[in-house]
Amino acid sequence: MSKDDKPKKKQQVYTLLVEVGRKAGDGLPKGATGAALMCYASGVDEAEAVRETVAILKQADMNPLDVSGYGTLDERLAEGHEIDEDERALMERALQENSVIVAQMTPFFDKA
Repeated sequence: MSKDDKPKKKQQVYTLLVEVGRKAGDGLPKGATGAALMCYASGVDEAEAVRETVAILKQADMNPLDVSGYGTLDERLAEGHEIDEDERALMERALQENSVIVAQMTPFFDKA
């Protein structure tokens, strides 16, 4: 059986929470120590989605430190997550474009 005979794995969209640290040119607000990014990333498995997300964030001069995966839409629904239409639309866009979408960015600030 050659490589081309294997059935292709279907792309899915994974919900990822990426923590980033500071880096010159990262675009984070002045005074922020880092940020949490909620991302929707397509991949044949979660590992591929994580690799693609980290690579894209590095290209954007971000400094990814940690990635937490929350699974696919079906996995999240099975866990009882409520997912609104806007979130579903972003997931569908990530799937159609085979891309990574940063849906939300929450900067971190040190409390003085």
